[in-house]
Amino acid sequence: MADTPTTPRTYPHGVPSWVDLETSDVDAALGFYGDLFHWRFTEQLPPGAPGRYVVASLDDSGGTSVAAIATPSAGLDGEVAWHTYLAVDDVDAAVARVTELGGVVSSRPEDVGPPDHRAGRMARIVDPQGAPSRLFQADGRPGAQAVNAPDTWNFSNLFTPDLDTALRFYGPLLGWERTDDLGAGMARVPGYGDHLAATVDPRINERQEGVPPGFSDVVAGMLTGEGPAHWQVTFAVADRDRSAGDAERGGATVLHKEDGEWSKEALIRDPFGAELVLAQFDPPESYLEAERQAPKA
Repeated sequence: MADTPTTPRTYPHGVPSWVDLETSDVDAALGFYGDLFHWRFTEQLPPGAPGRYVVASLDDSGGTSVAAIATPSAGLDGEVAWHTYLAVDDVDAAVARVTELGGVVSSRPEDVGPPDHRAGRMARIVDPQGAPSRLFQADGRPGAQAVNAPDTWNFSNLFTPDLDTALRFYGPLLGWERTDDLGAGMARVPGYGDHLAATVDPRINERQEGVPPGFSDVVAGMLTGEGPAHWQVTFAVADRDRSAGDAERGGATVLHKEDGEWSKEALIRDPFGAELVLAQFDPPESYLEAERQAPKA
């Protein structure tokens, strides 16, 4: 079901709120992702500004904003990748905690967005195990507004060589918790489910009546992975195989496919070198039956 609320979707402290891709060939990236996800694009910076920041949406409106594609910042984030933004209440205070907890601040907090409509305040950080991300204090742009539907951002996973070390950083910084009954792969922010129920998803508790307590508070994945620590971004698609084929025809490489209990996924590398996951929601019949039986709002 399309998750595009009529009221603005907001993100409490600690919840991933936005994703963007930085690449030296913005026009080519707009063409690839426009074809793959049927996105529409709006330039955010005025003509003549250094660099570009182009917001993608489903229908040219801020109410369906999904992600962004931008030129890279000089001297930062040399690797082409999709970046995850982590919502914080006070980015200046959060940056101070990053260094206390053993992380690195790659760029100090700065205002971002058009001069006449500030999007928010952002800082780039790297966690103690080497995974880069951004901290974002929202202002005019609260975060992604269309999520969890085909052609939108679905989830971000942190791959890290040591989950306990990661939690010692993200726990104090963002309020993340991990419990055994939810599995090692799920990080949650207590109260996030209540926030969703009170704002954009009033039926969330009915839909998730049969799942372990705290599942509605899950905000990100925390998974053990080989190689350098990194964030991986997942986009929802209606048909995994069709979208993977479209990506290949656009110049991407399909690296891996996997059919899970809840989804069918394909890991791809886009023509510019960034990796992302295409995920088709494919839940068990028991979940679909619970959805059908849940009271309507």
